[in-house]
Amino acid sequence: MKKSSTYEYVLAAFGAAIIAVLAQVTIPLPFSPVPITGQTLAIGLVVTILGAKLGTLSVLLYILLGAAGMPVFSGMSGGLGIVVGPTGGYIVGFLPTAFIMGLYLQKSGLTIPHAVVANVIGMVVTLAFGTVWLKIVADLTWTAAFMGGVAPFIITGLIKAVAAAWLGVVVRRRLETAHLVEATA
Repeated sequence: MKKSSTYEYVLAAFGAAIIAVLAQVTIPLPFSPVPITGQTLAIGLVVTILGAKLGTLSVLLYILLGAAGMPVFSGMSGGLGIVVGPTGGYIVGFLPTAFIMGLYLQKSGLTIPHAVVANVIGMVVTLAFGTVWLKIVADLTWTAAFMGGVAPFIITGLIKAVAAAWLGVVVRRRLETAHLVEATA
């Protein structure tokens, strides 16, 4: 059953809302300017559920809302200053992350192992964008950028990747069964 574009936009908006809500789950790290947040979990979950097109649209909407000043980023923050600040690379990196994850899931199929791989790839893409940006904006060495922007997030990132994959596949299959989303993967 083909869904209307209005319905798809509602799903994308719902995805952006999920990202905004989970972004508020924040654990500051005393040794890094980058906190642990629920954003990456949310993006993995949203993309696994909605796929490449609607998942990427959700992330784009989330970024645009935050850049426009809506308090959707971690710590109820928003504004262009956050996007161009030291942690902005992670936010900007969410867009290619969503697209690459969704594309991988489209090509490989919606299974929990493939969803885990997609979410781990997403984690790597996000961390790469964030670390390069952090190095440049904060004028850090590559070692300092890695230690502050990647190392603290590897274990939590893997845990979030597995959780987003498992929950995302379960929810997506239930939505497909109820004919609320298209079976594209």
